[in-house]
Amino acid sequence: MLNITKKIEYGLIAMRHINQYGENGLCSSSEIANKYHLPKEIFAKTMQILSKKNYICSVKGPNGGYFLNKSLNQIKLIQFIEDIEGPIGIVKCNVDDNCNLIEFCNIKNPLMKINLNIRKALDKISLNEITN
Repeated sequence: MLNITKKIEYGLIAMRHINQYGENGLCSSSEIANKYHLPKEIFAKTMQILSKKNYICSVKGPNGGYFLNKSLNQIKLIQFIEDIEGPIGIVKCNVDDNCNLIEFCNIKNPLMKINLNIRKALDKISLNEITN
């Protein structure tokens, strides 16, 4: 389903913060969580996802932290959302075909067109556009 979840919000907050403040050094997960009053455990899990998907890189150690692995101009919003939460759709059948009514549904095609247009719109937006 199409939903901007807390994980996506936290991911966007992290990417923007690291982009703004990480140029001269690293940003720690706790630094970002404290600055924006985010729950540290949930935020740390979001940072792990961003690291696993290669949006950010981590440096271990007492002076460690995170830095951007990609320019925000290179990251499309659709890819970012789906890397964090999985495929998006306006209705469940747009995400998977696990619907009992699918062979009888008379609104599937119009909804698929709407979903495609939403995906195209999100694919035109870079993270740089929404975080600056």
